[in-house]
Amino acid sequence: MRPRAPSLRRRLVVQLIVLSAGLAVALYVAVRLGAERASEATLDGILGAATSTIAEELRSVEGGAELDLSPGTFSMLAAMGEERIFHRIDINGLPVTGYADLPLPPQAPTALQPVFYDAEYRDADLRLVAVARSLMIENRAAPVLVIVGQTREGQRAIALGLANRAAALGLVVFLFAIPFSLLSARTLLRPIGRLAEAVGRRGGHDLRPVRHPAPAELAPLVEQLNAFIARLRQTLAQTETFIAEAAHHIRTPLATLRSEAEMALRQAGDEPTRARLRGMIRATEESARSANQLLDHATVLFRADQKAQDRVDLGAMARALAERFRPTADLKDMEIRLSLPEETLETSGDAVLIEAALRNLIDNAVKYSPADSTVDISLVDDLGYARIEVTDRGRGLGGETQAALAQRFRRGANVGGVVGSGLGLTIVSETATAMGGRFALAEREEGGTCATLWFPRSR
Repeated sequence: MRPRAPSLRRRLVVQLIVLSAGLAVALYVAVRLGAERASEATLDGILGAATSTIAEELRSVEGGAELDLSPGTFSMLAAMGEERIFHRIDINGLPVTGYADLPLPPQAPTALQPVFYDAEYRDADLRLVAVARSLMIENRAAPVLVIVGQTREGQRAIALGLANRAAALGLVVFLFAIPFSLLSARTLLRPIGRLAEAVGRRGGHDLRPVRHPAPAELAPLVEQLNAFIARLRQTLAQTETFIAEAAHHIRTPLATLRSEAEMALRQAGDEPTRARLRGMIRATEESARSANQLLDHATVLFRADQKAQDRVDLGAMARALAERFRPTADLKDMEIRLSLPEETLETSGDAVLIEAALRNLIDNAVKYSPADSTVDISLVDDLGYARIEVTDRGRGLGGETQAALAQRFRRGANVGGVVGSGLGLTIVSETATAMGGRFALAEREEGGTCATLWFPRSR
């Protein structure tokens, strides 16, 4: 089974959507981390200021130290939300107030540099700060350590709220990215579609280089396409030359063979030899006709894809073909009558193909008509088409349909004994299609056949 080609549109849309999803996740993570760091910095600033205020409230008194905790200090900490606050004050390394088991800092703070740290305490995640100072107690300097800790539910709530807003924004961006990705993919791939339409409109008959404007990324494709067209044009030219040479090399020996056989027939004296020579002449005629038809069909197949757009005078062509077939018709005492308009009727197309089609119609009319009959060839203007009719009084269609007789090597059941290859009507039908015309074949009520060709008139 042939693997299915990947879709560039689907691949581009998926990549854009995945990129949008990644950007949305990155936005959420960045906002979440930024909110946590911002709220932590805010908490540290407030917590450090409150701790420094408590440390400054310590003062020496007779026999010890005195602490006056101002309500404003704790109200400052309460600004972060409903948090639990813990404190501890050590003098000379011994706790004197607060929570004696509150965790100590990992390193000793200095008077100028407080220490911020995290610790677990009573099933709570605390953010703590330690501040150091010294007091004169009993005329001696006593080191003082002030530790204040606060839970982080408010900080987390702030970070979570900002992260949720970021997540909602990321979701909106992601949902917006889906139609945007579809639109972007369509816009980016539109030049490819336009190039394909431009090439498709040319059909299989136009082998000129592609000059349609294309993005720079498609330039290599257009160059290779033009190179392929040039190679194809050269190959078809070689094919046409081969067909012409083959026609010459086949027809000439057959004509020579027939001439020699006719001369031998005139010189032969005994009847058996003369009968054999007549059979040879008949076989040569059949071979020559079959070869001519095969070469004509090959020419039609080739030139149908490479047809020239010349102005063809159909009246002059019909007159010339009629004159060509008059000697053959005279041998059967037949008459070829022409009915041509005074004005010139022209069509745009390949003169070789049109001549091959008319020649086969006239040949069939003369070949299948009885002696002392008439073949009529008429040309009229029919609503923008040039209509050519070739009528005879021959054997008719023999019960066959036009579609059946137009098949290759198909002949009617009533043409036995008449030399033919079964390609004539095939050539006519294919020529009409290639030239943008029509072909119809009908049996006449009074006997015989009416073959009609329509070609578009030249403007």
